[in-house]
Amino acid sequence: MVDARDPIADLRRIAFLLERANEATYRVRAFRSAAKALAGLSAAELTERAGNGTLTELAGVGDVTARCVAESLAGEEPVYLRRLVATEGSDLGAEATALRAALRGDCHTHSDWSDGGSPIEEMALAAVELGHEYLVLTDHSPRLTVARGLTAERLRRQLDHVAQVNAALPEGFRILTGIEVDILADGSLDQDDDLLGRLDVVVGSVHSGLKDELSKMTRRMLKAVANPHLDILGHVTGRMVSSRPAGVTGPGDRGHRARTRAESDFDADAVFAACAENDTAVEINSRPERQDPPKRLIRRALEAGCRFAINTDAHAPGQLDWQRFGCERAALCGVPADRVINTWSAEQLVDWTHHRP
Repeated sequence: MVDARDPIADLRRIAFLLERANEATYRVRAFRSAAKALAGLSAAELTERAGNGTLTELAGVGDVTARCVAESLAGEEPVYLRRLVATEGSDLGAEATALRAALRGDCHTHSDWSDGGSPIEEMALAAVELGHEYLVLTDHSPRLTVARGLTAERLRRQLDHVAQVNAALPEGFRILTGIEVDILADGSLDQDDDLLGRLDVVVGSVHSGLKDELSKMTRRMLKAVANPHLDILGHVTGRMVSSRPAGVTGPGDRGHRARTRAESDFDADAVFAACAENDTAVEINSRPERQDPPKRLIRRALEAGCRFAINTDAHAPGQLDWQRFGCERAALCGVPADRVINTWSAEQLVDWTHHRP
């Protein structure tokens, strides 16, 4: 007898790999929906339905996912999974590989509390499987209504929920509290100061008025960088180099439908000098459709003496493995590991965020 595999784990692994490969959202959703539908069945019912061909009678289970389940129960690696593994992306160079190995966490991620596609728990467990020591949860702030930004009250509830989730997670891993706060038109941050002070990490990003003229955008960014609550300046140019990614299935999905978008116009030297002076990290955003900042600006930030955070801006579990893209661009620009804040432990990171100038 051949031992059965875990069919639900195989379905989730397929969804993860599809997200990581930036495949179409409907493909990801098919496997996650099937895994969710089957999770409520007993092992006996699952086996019986696979045997008599009635799995597809369940909402969310189609012919392809049912075939994968049958193969798993027969002790075989599903063909769909095997093909995905065999066609994974290219290897990184030595420097990028070393930088990726040095990363201990991710400082910019989203859950289904705002515009992500998965619960906090699922994002955290995916990070554990990737070998992270921590995950900073940075759902959006209230003004970004298209992304279901968190009001102060919802953020307080999320902080309580994160504390409960952390108590159940494996020892040695923790979710750090955070937010991706909108940098408003006047440079202020879109959340209550007292709440920002409670958070472990604050990422600030411009999401509106991206076509502001140079002097206005520069003033806006300089004021934000000078705010003592802002730890990381997120996707600094706001550019989009391709269409929206796969795997974003949350209520704010339409917020990720941008095609291409030009860089915002600002005085990069002035902004990076302010980041260095205020010890605010510059994000190297790993999303394939962003690649933000472009390499020429990473080099300028490095020359200015900035710290960096190599983040995924993940909205789905499989996207948490996109850090390799950011590491590749950072390595090409000569960014050393000792200038990257998420090579630190969680304790070092939180100590830094709470004691910056």
